[in-house]
Amino acid sequence: MQLNIEMYRKLLCNYIPVFAIFIISVLFLGCNEGPKVSEEVKKINIDLQVDRFDKEFAAATPENLSVLKKKYPYLFPERYADSVWVAKMKDTIQVELLSEVEKTFSNFSNQEQSLELLFQHIKYYFPNFETPKVVTVTSDVDYSNRVILTDTLLLIGLDNYLGPEHRFYRDIQNYISADLDSQYLAVDVASAFAKKVVPRPQERTFLAQLIYYGKELYLKDRLLPLETDAQKVNYTEEQLLWSEANEQAIWRNFIENEYLYSTDNTLARRFLDPAPFSKFGLELDNESPGRVGRYIGWQIVKAFMDKNEVTLQQLLSLPAEEIFKKSNYKPRK
Repeated sequence: MQLNIEMYRKLLCNYIPVFAIFIISVLFLGCNEGPKVSEEVKKINIDLQVDRFDKEFAAATPENLSVLKKKYPYLFPERYADSVWVAKMKDTIQVELLSEVEKTFSNFSNQEQSLELLFQHIKYYFPNFETPKVVTVTSDVDYSNRVILTDTLLLIGLDNYLGPEHRFYRDIQNYISADLDSQYLAVDVASAFAKKVVPRPQERTFLAQLIYYGKELYLKDRLLPLETDAQKVNYTEEQLLWSEANEQAIWRNFIENEYLYSTDNTLARRFLDPAPFSKFGLELDNESPGRVGRYIGWQIVKAFMDKNEVTLQQLLSLPAEEIFKKSNYKPRK
């Protein structure tokens, strides 16, 4: 596999700062979904309720613990005695954790606007969707469960969004801490929703897994029109540019090694799961971002949707083989 480093350098030279991309996205909202859709989305009324449990717990005392327990019974399992929560109120690490969350999220209005826009888009495409109550918490930096979404409740662990350089994340691998940033909060919520509506593949092939993640990312295209492509796939702009510059080489590697219809479980770890880099077995592996298989699946699904008249719901239920064949996917050169 020959990586197109020269094209990558040229793309970096023409790199548009993230802020500029964001402004362009705002000005041209219709690029991802069309002016008609965006106007209809704006009309959807969302009754968004956000409860800052993290703030309330930080201000609580042993005397008014019962008030919190009554308001948030699902956050106080009965198997734990009140003494556990009182000790947590006084624990120096917990106090510092809550203090750092307050510094970063003293004003949650920007996040509320992002969540409201996301829920409006979900409601547009999935009319039966009911807006969940949002409760912000701390989770002892449980980054594997940054958000938990049920039919009626969305829990967001704000201590997982303090920024990749925060001292709480010093012992966490860089490729993981890179995602622990507030810019990914709405993206993570969209991912949690996607897991509820995108069926897991029945086939065990690598292709089926590529298409599964491609569907999830295409769904984010529809639900998150203001987020950049890099944010949707949890990449930096440089990582996205690398994937774009080397798309043809990545695809050639998959084809030449006959990966598409393989059921080798190691392919997911090499190309789909979060990792510091993708594992082609080449000298330049370290220059690649992780999860390049998800990026390729995304391009296949986008190619399919560009060529076929199907609704978003129809797409989600279509088998991977049909999507792949009808996409006539050709990687960019």
